[in-house]
Amino acid sequence: MGVTDQPRTQVTIYDVARAAGVAPSTVSRTFARPGRVNAETAARVRQVAEDIGYRANPVGQALPTSQTHLLGLMISDVANPFYSQLIRGAQIAATQAGYEILLADCRESGTRERAALERLVPVVEGFVIGSSRMADSALRTIAKQRPMVVLNRSLRDVPSVITDNVSGMHTAVDLLRELGHESVVYVAGPEASWADGVRFRALRDYGTASGLHTHKVGPFLPTFEGGMAAGRVMLEKPPTAVIAYNDLMAIGVMHALITSGLKVPEQVSIIGFDDILTSQLVLPTLTTVAAPTRQMGMTAVNNVLAIIKGARHGGGEALVMPTQLKVRGSTGQRRRKRVSPALGTTMVSGSAS
Repeated sequence: MGVTDQPRTQVTIYDVARAAGVAPSTVSRTFARPGRVNAETAARVRQVAEDIGYRANPVGQALPTSQTHLLGLMISDVANPFYSQLIRGAQIAATQAGYEILLADCRESGTRERAALERLVPVVEGFVIGSSRMADSALRTIAKQRPMVVLNRSLRDVPSVITDNVSGMHTAVDLLRELGHESVVYVAGPEASWADGVRFRALRDYGTASGLHTHKVGPFLPTFEGGMAAGRVMLEKPPTAVIAYNDLMAIGVMHALITSGLKVPEQVSIIGFDDILTSQLVLPTLTTVAAPTRQMGMTAVNNVLAIIKGARHGGGEALVMPTQLKVRGSTGQRRRKRVSPALGTTMVSGSAS
């Protein structure tokens, strides 16, 4: 008799809550801190959980109190080097405060992210969420259960730390205009990325005001391979300038264009976001909008620890961290083709702009 592995849908506390007619936080307390739930309600929740196949986190059940000195750090892709310094900053701040970090990776999936956070709710004292792929409402639900600071997403009622995407994009546009470019293609990242939407809107609005025509391609995966795919899309009509959602995509675009015979920056200027280490190792080196990722990780952990200790979130605007344009070898003066009236030949010259 053969056995076929069939994927099973993970039953979550939200499924139990709906079936039992209670809040998700009640389900969480039933298994993590049963003394805080009415006995009749707890019994009903446990029976519903058993009926629909929910398995509570055994670690969370074993914890006698919420004083675990553990923080959950959720990131969207552990393979993305953008997160290396962010993680290091979070670790430094947590260690200084006597805490440890539990790292979770959702692999660019909001569904995986939510399931992982639900499992960690009984285990950790607070969360730092890096570049969430969940909806705002889902983040708010988790924030009601544990102190939370969100990175790269602005939520008015949840403490948030973001980079100055708008100012960063403006400096990138100014550079392209100074180099004589009249149009630019934006390579979009994940649709669920808050930063992606902010960056494109800043490019579109400021570009239009500056006389720079903008066009968007994508979305693509925020990876080297995603950038390669975007680069291949642009080969039919290569642009003179490209701004990508992140450095990995920018490097992928650059690789696709160069291997197809185009020259960077002589024919195409390319700009990324983040300033990952690889941006300094590729040739040509990548012009990029740098983010203070280590400082962001430290700031987020310090803020969530403050909330754990009783600080209140005022519900104001997100904390904005500055960005810096790092001009390197992937951007250059736009070169135009012109016809010599005397010789009737095509020549290439730099822009007079």
